[in-house]
Amino acid sequence: MYEPIRTKSVHSMADATQYPHRTREEELDIQLAGHLAALLAVTDELGLGRAGDRIAEQVARLRGAPPARHAALTRADPAALHHRALALAGRALVVAASRADTTAAILAAERMDAHTAALRDTELIGAP
Repeated sequence: MYEPIRTKSVHSMADATQYPHRTREEELDIQLAGHLAALLAVTDELGLGRAGDRIAEQVARLRGAPPARHAALTRADPAALHHRALALAGRALVVAASRADTTAAILAAERMDAHTAALRDTELIGAP
């Protein structure tokens, strides 16, 4: 009554060996490098050259290549940039701790402290 299927179904499962799979450590490296690269962009926007260089070293270590540096200035509010940098450093700290990367964790914690202090100073200066 029915003719047998002669072609392979397009709905069949793919061979698991066809797709590259990353380990948990590789995924965490990618996440950490991404958070640090975003932090680097904000750090460069704030004009913090030495801190940016330290972050760039860590990104290069994780990616195996030096990162692109932020070239254009957006003229964003410095307080907003410090808030963004604080959030990014916090994310980087969580991933670095999860991956047991002491160097990156210390750097992220230092950046959190620096941006918290800058925000505290900004609020004091901006207060009437």
